[in-house]
Amino acid sequence: MIDSDGYRPNVGIILTNRKGRLLWARRIRQNAWQFPQGGIRAEETPEQAMFRELEEEIGLQSQHVDVLGSTRGWLRYRLPERFIRRHQEPVCVGQKQVWFMLRLIGEERFVRLDLSDKPEFDNWRWVDYWHPLREVVPFKRTVYKMALNELAPLLFANGKASRSRVR
Repeated sequence: MIDSDGYRPNVGIILTNRKGRLLWARRIRQNAWQFPQGGIRAEETPEQAMFRELEEEIGLQSQHVDVLGSTRGWLRYRLPERFIRRHQEPVCVGQKQVWFMLRLIGEERFVRLDLSDKPEFDNWRWVDYWHPLREVVPFKRTVYKMALNELAPLLFANGKASRSRVR
């Protein structure tokens, strides 16, 4: 499902623990770290897609998390030219995402990367709030910054996550 501008609808998931740290996952057999994310199917709402992706990618179910909120609208990123598959129709030039902020209320042991037939990730860790901006692939950095900035008020009283506040 690609829109008329060439963007694939997608959800992004920012999972926090009770200390305000974020789940950061490594793509399987790569040195590439990111937040869980995935496509929205034609019959799904963004929230339904988020819960499906949450379970497929990191093994968590709805009872393991609280939904703190989501971005107000779509955040877009464009793929680098080398990743655009021009031979496929319609051509996908990037992704448009609704980002969700979740809090883990279950135990960490429920985070499972091996429950899917095709795991996306092979490792994960908790990181400080702004750490992903230093480590995500450059073409996703702007959308990550927009999502983190918009969702920061859900975790921090003054709306800003400082490096000194979050350990």
